[in-house]
Amino acid sequence: MLTLLNEPSFIRNIGDRGVRTIADAQLYITAGPLASYERFGFGLYMVELKPSCAPIGICGLVKRDALPDIDIGFAFLPRFWSMGYAFESASAVRDQAREEVGLRRLVAIVDPVNDGSIRVLEKLGFTFERMVRLGEEEKDLKLFGCDLSRAS
Repeated sequence: MLTLLNEPSFIRNIGDRGVRTIADAQLYITAGPLASYERFGFGLYMVELKPSCAPIGICGLVKRDALPDIDIGFAFLPRFWSMGYAFESASAVRDQAREEVGLRRLVAIVDPVNDGSIRVLEKLGFTFERMVRLGEEEKDLKLFGCDLSRAS
């Protein structure tokens, strides 16, 4: 998690979470994904390679105060980009959102210049809806939506 959160691509496309030490990463996991599981019953998963169990990224469901819908999020270490891992893990999370969480709609937010993530979202059945801003100082993001009754 420490490595992922400090990747220049993560900071550029998602944001600087201020995680600089192992202790910071542990606090981030506790206050973020683990708290989400306790509060909502879902959160971010660590994505790992099957043969080695090596962590390569994160993917899961996020409930943001600034959005009325639950969104899907994913981030991977750059050396694992363009290998299908984002699509594979996000497909599983999308299906979990529909089948286990019972969601009828899912959204995603993405930096407008993040073409790779936009392609993954479109392949998953998401369509661009509008530009959004999550906070006063945040940049404009593309909001994509997906009707889970139609997605496969």
